Amino acid sequence: MVRGKTQMKFIENATSRQVTFSKRRNGLLKKAFELSVLCDAEVALIVFSPRGKLYEFASSSMQETIERYRRHAKDTPTTPRSVEQNMQHLKQEASSMMEKIDLLEASKRKLLGEGLGSCSIDELQEIEKQLERSVGNVRARKTQVFKEQIQQLKEKEKTLVAENCRLSLKYGICPQPATKDEREKHPQAYAESSSPSNSDVETELFIGLPETRPRRISPTQH
Repeated sequence: MVRGKTQMKFIENATSRQVTFSKRRNGLLKKAFELSVLCDAEVALIVFSPRGKLYEFASSSMQETIERYRRHAKDTPTTPRSVEQNMQHLKQEASSMMEKIDLLEASKRKLLGEGLGSCSIDELQEIEKQLERSVGNVRARKTQVFKEQIQQLKEKEKTLVAENCRLSLKYGICPQPATKDEREKHPQAYAESSSPSNSDVETELFIGLPETRPRRISPTQH
């Protein structure tokens, strides 16, 4: 036996109506709470009783949820006419973008020297000016890059010269005669390399005639 659906209708008895309202209200609030906890949903529930008493539940902030709803309702089309207007606006924007893309592609081809058959004298002159400006920018950038590389090489040269002088002094290797520019760039390194060593300086004190002065005998003469 198939049961028919129970038809819902207004409860005529005031007491029964109040009891039903209390039960269904509590169940509705419980379901809203469970939905927010189990599914991490943002839920806001507002209920006014027949006498005008307010019952509400909000998983976060009631005011923030209401503001979020208003923004969503404002941005979302609500009528078939507004949907149609929005689609028409999007079609117009897409058509305008396609026209701009076509113009840019045509301009690009002309700058590459293609499709110039339909250009007038004024258009050709304008294209020529654009190319001259582009070449000027490329040359200026190339010159700047060359200058930066030359400066880097000069700095590297200074570092290598200084390192060469340091190693020559460390291992007692007589470096090549320095030029004036190198001595000016590294005065301290070349000053140390040109100063006499302590073994070549005679510091003994002798009083008497020169012929009676004792001769120093080098250890290599034995």
